[in-house]
Amino acid sequence: MSTSAPALGVRLAGLAEAVEAADGRCEADIVDAARAVVRRAGERVAFSGDYTVIALAGATGSGKSSLFNAITQTGLAQVAVRRPTTSRAMAVAWGATLPNDLLDWLDVPRRHLIADSGRFSQLVLIDLPDHDSTETAHRVTVDRLVPLVDGLIWVVDPQKYADAALHDRYLKPLAQYDDVMMVVLNQADRLAPAALADCVSDLRRLLTSEGLKATPVMPVSALQGTGVGELRDMLANIVATKRASLKRLSTDVEVVAASLAAELGDVRPSRLGKGAREQLVTALGDAAGVPVVVDGVRRAWVKRGSSATGWPFVTWLTKFRPDPLKRLRLDLGPKQHSPTETNRTSLPRAGAVQRAHTERALRGITEAASEGLPAGWVAAVRRAAIVHQDRLGDRLDEAIASTDLKTAEGTWWWTIFRVLQWILTLAVVAGIGWLFSGPVLAWLGLPQLPALTWNSVPLPTWLLLGGVVGGVLLAVLGRALVGLGASWKARAAEKSLREAIRGVASREILEPVQDELDRHGRAIAGVRVALHGR
Repeated sequence: MSTSAPALGVRLAGLAEAVEAADGRCEADIVDAARAVVRRAGERVAFSGDYTVIALAGATGSGKSSLFNAITQTGLAQVAVRRPTTSRAMAVAWGATLPNDLLDWLDVPRRHLIADSGRFSQLVLIDLPDHDSTETAHRVTVDRLVPLVDGLIWVVDPQKYADAALHDRYLKPLAQYDDVMMVVLNQADRLAPAALADCVSDLRRLLTSEGLKATPVMPVSALQGTGVGELRDMLANIVATKRASLKRLSTDVEVVAASLAAELGDVRPSRLGKGAREQLVTALGDAAGVPVVVDGVRRAWVKRGSSATGWPFVTWLTKFRPDPLKRLRLDLGPKQHSPTETNRTSLPRAGAVQRAHTERALRGITEAASEGLPAGWVAAVRRAAIVHQDRLGDRLDEAIASTDLKTAEGTWWWTIFRVLQWILTLAVVAGIGWLFSGPVLAWLGLPQLPALTWNSVPLPTWLLLGGVVGGVLLAVLGRALVGLGASWKARAAEKSLREAIRGVASREILEPVQDELDRHGRAIAGVRVALHGR
């Protein structure tokens, strides 16, 4: 894993993306820990990023402060035998000036400068309070600074190197940071060489069993100076490589990203299937009254077509029957709308069966979308599916009301039938008039109309019978053609209405759900970048 600054920047950006996407959908503790790493890394680089910060931590009586003085070759740390004397963290920095911004960020009030441009330049060494102190404030300081420093030197003594307070509270939980930690066995002068070797071997075995395979073990004696030079050399080498902070931050990213990855699961979300989408559209259409509108279109087309193509002697009766679409406040002309109300339908509200179908379709969508997702994301998908539930009915009604059902105008052959029907109607009227014109003309003293025949049948009779029979036959033919047209219009209207319903379903339900799936995808992609840098 690359720990260069550019690579770390890419990984942090990926982690930040994952944190933003996972917020409110994964365990809050995991997300907060990842967010803290992103923030801490940015602050650490901003505050004197060229400095290396190493902390000495140890238990009461381990000789930590004595070792601090030996490393710094000063007497700054107060040394005592029976009680903890390091009550507050103290820092020593080597260089031309104190990195006060960094020390302010670390909140280390006691700070000293050693003017040195040599191999320790830009090293900050911090003497922490005793981690097993009876003073709560001391332990709080240790717990606060352990995650912030670039490296840790744990100082133990031959009597308490296996102390559970150290191993269970710090070393085991920090096993993934084994390459930025060191364990120093102080007071080596108190043991014979063979006993010291056994002690170091046992400490090495114990650390390895706890997962700290890369953590070196070094015996020293702060009192006699044994091993202090080697320890100083190791610190100088850490400063020279200038990679301690990058390694620490890189491990921070890896730890929290792995936790996020486990929380996100292995599922790679995809787009919602067509089957679940169409099932939802059908259920919403039924609930919104699409079948009622489609039936209304069919019946309205039959009524209007029959009125246009039927026999005029009877079609006038259809004007007294209400138009199915206008009863639903659909397909209204501009003058038929009230100037004080919006264009809304009079469709009946969804009944229990339609609502049950809608709820089942919504469950199908959420189950299909959230299959395999973590619990937090399942809940988020469910919330997304019903986020607009309160206004869904209004949006569906508006979609139906705004759909052009294309029934306002008839078709071209209606005009032909209408003209023919009126010609036949005129023939009937002419025939009747001709047949009964004799008495009227005689009463008026006018000459009679000529008596014309065709095949021995009077022409007026031909006009009357031809007009009646022709009008009825034309009406029957027109009704059949109108019925076929009504079926076609109903199918076209159903398609248009389904498209309108599909648009509402997409905006109000499917897009919010898909946004959650895309958000999960962004979280997975961000974690992948955080873990692998790509």
